[in-house]
Amino acid sequence: MSRRFTPKVVTANALLEGDVVYLTPDDRWSRELREAELIEDEAHAAIRLLDAAAQSGLVVGAYLADAKAGSAGPEPVHFREAFRATGPSNYPHGKQAERDLDRVG
Repeated sequence: MSRRFTPKVVTANALLEGDVVYLTPDDRWSRELREAELIEDEAHAAIRLLDAAAQSGLVVGAYLADAKAGSAGPEPVHFREAFRATGPSNYPHGKQAERDLDRVG
């Protein structure tokens, strides 16, 4: 009996900045997980990963990460991906600071 496919997003690191990025449905790389393409078909996921791997001038380390549909777009399933989505905790002017500004403003 085959296992049910778990939805995925394609993620990588931006080559120049090192930031975590996600492949969007319109073939852009976004730093926002909510903009990522949620892939629900295994064959399509394999194709999208090949698309990402072909962009070696933009990203490195592309892989498929488990995700689920959320109210504002894809959400991480595993702790590692949740951590990657929020950025390093020792970087006070990164994604956490942007989120704090959103709460204040």
